[in-house]
This record gives sequence, structure tokens and C-alpha cells, in this order.
Amino acid sequence: MNPLWILFAACSLFLPSSGMSEVLLIDAVKAKEQANITRPHRGETMDAVERHFGSPTNKHAAVGTPPITRWDYPKFSVYFEYDRVITAVLKRNKPSGS
Repeated sequence: MNPLWILFAACSLFLPSSGMSEVLLIDAVKAKEQANITRPHRGETMDAVERHFGSPTNKHAAVGTPPITRWDYPKFSVYFEYDRVITAVLKRNKPSGS
């Protein structure tokens, strides 16, 4: 058997198959809704966030290296690296009737 044909057949095993692929659907929050909700900005300190937004409803313990901490507020969650904001993520509205 031709060595190139064997190599081609072996490499094709690692190619994705449309029958095996998965689709990940993520609900997006509308830009208009995002604009109306004030959130912490990247680089703000934990102290500044707490002064501006008050105490969070939940403070999760730091995880990993560097330490990543999450604070939950009613409409968003804030993620910190050490004591600085890396992102603030809006919470999805739960569908009515759930």
C-alpha cells in the first residue's frame, strides 16, 4: 500500500466530522439593555467597586493562580484578578414562569 495514502488516511481521523460536531448556543444580552446597566470598569479596585456599588450579595473565594475572585450583584457579576476588575458580566433575565 502507498505510504502517502496511509498517512492521508491516518490524518483524516483527526479532522472534524459534521456528524460529530456540536453547536454551542449562547443567549446574548441586547446592546440597549447593556448600555442601561452601570457596571465596574476594568482595572478598578475591589475597594472602589464596593464604594460605588455597595456590598455584593455574594463574595466567592479566590480560585487559582493568579487568584480570580467573583463578586455577585443582583444584575451582574464582577471578576477580579488579585484586587483589580478584569470583567463585569451581566446576568441573563430568567424566563417568566421558571
